[in-house]
Amino acid sequence: MLSCRVRSGEFVSGDEAVRARMMRQPRQAVDLIPSQCWELLRQTSLGRVVFTRHAMPAIRLVNHLVDARTIVIRSHLGSAITGHASGDGAVVCYETDDIEPVRHSGWSVVATGTARLVTDPDAVSRYQQALDPWVPQPMDQVIAITPAMITGIRLAGWCQ
Repeated sequence: MLSCRVRSGEFVSGDEAVRARMMRQPRQAVDLIPSQCWELLRQTSLGRVVFTRHAMPAIRLVNHLVDARTIVIRSHLGSAITGHASGDGAVVCYETDDIEPVRHSGWSVVATGTARLVTDPDAVSRYQQALDPWVPQPMDQVIAITPAMITGIRLAGWCQ
């Protein structure tokens, strides 16, 4: 059985031919079940929200928290993200990942659903205390994303 290790970001092998052979092996993308996707979302705090702005796709890097089956973000772009949607909310995607570029492995989760501004004062206060924005600008709006669909893949690289 061939094996390899990564130490401090470097490939360790006594035989470059083995390394070259392993790199040519196809990588696998393994589908994740929804419960695995939710667990990965809970383990990370940074992702990208994808929404429509001025009839064009827009993407913003944001931090998040997961509350039950809801993804919560804070933003100054609340109305831009939620748009002029009806009470059903605006359709958005939320993506987060953890990719290891040296090993060509990791995972990615995409949640597609509706985004709504959180308006209940108690909920807004609770989320504002629990979710500290990463950038030093006012993030005065809290947005709740309720996914209708959540999918994910785990990338199995050549050096596990």
